[in-house]
Amino acid sequence: MREAPLNVLFLCTGNSARSILAESIVNAVDPARFRGHSAGSHPAGRVNPFALELLARNRLPVAGLRSKNWEEFAAPGAPRIDFVFTVCDSAAGEACPIWPGRPVTAHWGIADPAAVEGTDDEKRRAFVEAFEVLKRRIDLFASLPFATLDRLALQSRLRDIGGR
Repeated sequence: MREAPLNVLFLCTGNSARSILAESIVNAVDPARFRGHSAGSHPAGRVNPFALELLARNRLPVAGLRSKNWEEFAAPGAPRIDFVFTVCDSAAGEACPIWPGRPVTAHWGIADPAAVEGTDDEKRRAFVEAFEVLKRRIDLFASLPFATLDRLALQSRLRDIGGR
């Protein structure tokens, strides 16, 4: 692997909640080592306000967050992506663009907090649950000994993290 920062792309269908949360979390974990991005196959066009509220409450970066199409990261001039994580089952089943540089990929499925119906408090709880799962997985990811793992071992470890 090359020197940091490693570019990490989180994919979801709408790119309004889970992938946005993950982008912000990874950008806060170790900005010198990781640069987080997010995108969707069918972007919602806006970031879910509950996601922004939760990130701000946890003092995580929200500046520049936007719902965007994953084609941006397959276009010429896009950052070279090192890791791609799908965080929703729909995006995992779709035909993704060809990512230059052969990034390591894994599926980290998480229930969609934006799909929760009910009171605002119930919606907030769903976002907190998704956030906590993503934070745990991203912390495990960031603690991996990248320099000592070959591609297959790294792929296996990332898939294992997705099951936690």
